[in-house]
Amino acid sequence: MNKEENPEIALQHLEQKIDALVKVCQRLHEENQQLKNQQTELIQQRSALMDKTEKAQSRVESMISRLKLMEF
Repeated sequence: MNKEENPEIALQHLEQKIDALVKVCQRLHEENQQLKNQQTELIQQRSALMDKTEKAQSRVESMISRLKLMEF
């Protein structure tokens, strides 16, 4: 009887494969959580940068308007 025919050995191999799959699933879940956290952080950073850009653009436009008034 070879190891494929022995039900106990086959069951042990199956258990090992299941354990390996569980570990992969756990790792992927953790990685997914980290990526979600990173995405949230990047979205917040993007929003802050957009606000700063809008404020800078507004200040530049205001300066241009004042300079144009000074020309007349």
